[in-house]
Amino acid sequence: MDLLTDIEIKNFKCFDDFKADGFKRVNLIGGKNNVGKTAFMEACYVNVYAQDIYSFVYSLVDIKFTREALNILANELINNKNIDRKKFLELSNGILIISNLNKSSYKIEENNGIKKYIFKFKDNNIEVNVNEFSLETLMLLNVRFIDNFGLSNSNIKELYSSIQKKDKEQFLNDILKEFDSQIENFKIIDDKPQCKVKDDYIELTELGDGTRHLISIVVSLFQTENGYLFIDEIDNGIHYTQLDKLWIIILIASKKLNCQVFATTHSKECIESYYRTAKKLEDEDITFIELGKNKENKIKAMVYPYDWFVDEIEQEHEVRGW
Repeated sequence: MDLLTDIEIKNFKCFDDFKADGFKRVNLIGGKNNVGKTAFMEACYVNVYAQDIYSFVYSLVDIKFTREALNILANELINNKNIDRKKFLELSNGILIISNLNKSSYKIEENNGIKKYIFKFKDNNIEVNVNEFSLETLMLLNVRFIDNFGLSNSNIKELYSSIQKKDKEQFLNDILKEFDSQIENFKIIDDKPQCKVKDDYIELTELGDGTRHLISIVVSLFQTENGYLFIDEIDNGIHYTQLDKLWIIILIASKKLNCQVFATTHSKECIESYYRTAKKLEDEDITFIELGKNKENKIKAMVYPYDWFVDEIEQEHEVRGW
């Protein structure tokens, strides 16, 4: 698996013409509200996901649902055959995302009453008449996007199998116990994710957002071995005193599993924890990506490699956007 190291984004959501490079194995993205942190990750996600038409359409539909669908409805939405995938696809007309791994683009062309979808993936150019387009999708197993609430119950159940296949159930239980001493273990019971608390099993929906988010991250790390994991608002629901433990898990597991991680935050505590943990583990295969807007209101990025990032934090410079 090759790392995504650079990207160019055109006509995708809030990005008209954007470039950034220097990404490493683990990358934390910061910036002010509404500067495009999540959209940046979505563009990276689409680029690594879009290997052909089917995976490209899946990635566009997935980020649309991730933005809008409530977790409690996720299973119904995914299995609804009446989803207007064509509408989602056409909303993305004109996008171009180029990286060291892939060149993915899509546009709509109309000529003499004939409407075509024109795709490009890597070096493959594909033209499809809109009336002949099947809108079928293909899900990749080793690329995952987690929204700020974590995964739905059905997704957690599905991904937990990756933990079981590697006999790492106790690993997850130990992590949960470290975060909350009242949690004894985690199981799938009656097709529902549940945690044992004070000798009784409680459905995950009855516990805090932090527990769901943590479980989502751990099971996704194992699922995305030799792949890519994108985590929106990584610290959501997790108390700042537990952030170092979270980063230790991510830095160690991502290295062992050969998984590239991108995550967003707007929290100073999360950024400082990221710095402390990387320095403690002497893990230099990390970056901090700061997004901001210039005088022309264009989104720009400053990508801090390990040494530069450590220096900025230790000098107490502001790195949460401009």
